[in-house]
Amino acid sequence: MLLEGKRALIFGVANAKSIAYGISAAFRRHGARLAFNYVGEAIQKRVDPISQELGGEFTFQCDVTSEEQIAQAVDLARQRWGGVDILVHSVAFASRDALTGRFIDTSRAGFAQALDISAYSLVALCHAFEPLFTPGASVLTMTYYGARKVITNYNVMGVAKAALEASVRYLAVDLGRKQARINAISAGPVRTLASSAISDFRKIFDHIEKYAPLGRNITTDEVGNAAAFLSSDLASGITGETLFVDSGYNILGITPSDEKPA
Repeated sequence: MLLEGKRALIFGVANAKSIAYGISAAFRRHGARLAFNYVGEAIQKRVDPISQELGGEFTFQCDVTSEEQIAQAVDLARQRWGGVDILVHSVAFASRDALTGRFIDTSRAGFAQALDISAYSLVALCHAFEPLFTPGASVLTMTYYGARKVITNYNVMGVAKAALEASVRYLAVDLGRKQARINAISAGPVRTLASSAISDFRKIFDHIEKYAPLGRNITTDEVGNAAAFLSSDLASGITGETLFVDSGYNILGITPSDEKPA
């Protein structure tokens, strides 16, 4: 198994349909030891059963906007495990009104909130957990094509994901000095709690299915398999990269014609 005995902290599982769940399930199949964060009692009620299902060793409260809670999470991981081999950052948020209409109308508060939760939180977690990272440790974060191209209604989240991808590259240099790696996965659209906040998401989903080279959307299992690879020793020479798992959609320029060649 690719991840036998590796200790993986998973930030961002919302329910069994989330990308973080698909990653956690793949990690479990490959022998990893798991622990999950939650934010508040409502999310804990969802996360605890998932942890039990996947054989998680513990759950812990950690709001990534709270330095105090991040520090407490570090202390708990040190007490329970002594070190961390894998950290998964699957955390993003923007208010619903920031994901509709014109990007130019984004409020200062909405912009700051989206960048803090969706991008800076990765920096904060890496900074806090760096002393616990083992040689060869892997950090993963989730991004989306809207970081590079304009996606209708993705708005401020596209800017936040662009900042996230740039952060991955800068963090790769800092973490690399301790032989830890960091990469991003740019997943195609998946029906999740997060995607439901994007207006007209169904149109995006249908468009990918119609025009992606593989002619279909991806599954959370496929993202999980890619995450298992990037977190394993098979990817020991890969850091600072963004891996697309999107049925090949990102390679397209002009959308192909529906007409078939003669």
